[in-house]
Amino acid sequence: MSLKSTVLAALSAGLIMTSCSKQVETTDSAANFIRVDGPDLVLPDGSKFFIQGTNLGNWMNPEGYMFGFGRASSPRLINEVFSEIAGPEAAAEFWKQFKDNYITKADIDFIASTGANTIRLPFHYKLFTDEDYMGLTGAQDGFERVDTLVEWCRDNDLYLILDMHDAPGGQTGDNIDDSYGYPWLFESPASQEKYCNVWRKIADHYKNEPVILGYELFNEPIAPYFENMDSLNNQLVPVYKKGFDAIREVDKNHIVLIGGAQWNGNFNPIHDANFDEQVMYTCHRYGGQPTPEAISNFIEFRDRVNRPMYMGEIGHNSDEWQAEFVRTMKDNNIGYTFCDVYMPSLWGPTDA
Repeated sequence: MSLKSTVLAALSAGLIMTSCSKQVETTDSAANFIRVDGPDLVLPDGSKFFIQGTNLGNWMNPEGYMFGFGRASSPRLINEVFSEIAGPEAAAEFWKQFKDNYITKADIDFIASTGANTIRLPFHYKLFTDEDYMGLTGAQDGFERVDTLVEWCRDNDLYLILDMHDAPGGQTGDNIDDSYGYPWLFESPASQEKYCNVWRKIADHYKNEPVILGYELFNEPIAPYFENMDSLNNQLVPVYKKGFDAIREVDKNHIVLIGGAQWNGNFNPIHDANFDEQVMYTCHRYGGQPTPEAISNFIEFRDRVNRPMYMGEIGHNSDEWQAEFVRTMKDNNIGYTFCDVYMPSLWGPTDA
């Protein structure tokens, strides 16, 4: 299903509504950025801002289910399939064409035309290193790609959230973080150093860019099926804090987004966190009842810490469910971005 048909389907259901180095000082340009004000986001003019939009999944962070694959579920495995089928040179050319054409300005123009005001961009940290990724073995083009997207968003009055979907070593321990089956980020000093270095580089590049709403430190940390899950959860805030501090070394303008453990659903490990005022929290939900009671833990946490809560991913459900859930989120001051919709009835998984 194309991006346009996906968003049109959502519109037909009424889903998209209109709507460590030297510390730097906050500059006058801070007045140009979206800011946190208690449980709300506010625009530079002081008016409230409520996130409504969509993810650009699969573009900078390929996921197997979005290709209709089964076993080849992560970027590394997808590339291996393409290389085995057609050879590494053809795979590299495919990835260039993919990045050039999977999302274009016409898509961003269309998203804006629906009344959306925000885009969340899942990305792989390797886009900002010299590691082998999406057909390049050096001189990665992450900044070039994101700079172009920033301009497209600027032209359409859209804000952009940068989401590190794949952190060094892996923060989840599942295919979604392109890891080796375990969240090594929490046990590897080298991975943590790289995670900080990448965020510092990104933040330094975008520190004066008001189109960027904020930086999401990493996506869906610590899957729920590890025997040492509680021990890993205890490491969550310290590792978040390292990335947060790296960003603040160069950028005091932008909001930092922090997700709960276990698919961005468990905020119990997020306590006594020594962050600053410009922090908000992000949750995900795909199933269950689309009622306030079903997300009461998110609402209660938001009210307790007095910071905004934002639903970074919803979807993979019926139009009716999503329409009701959008009403629930709007009634409870939780902004949202839709996940890319996967329709197995239309294409179904392959043997790859």
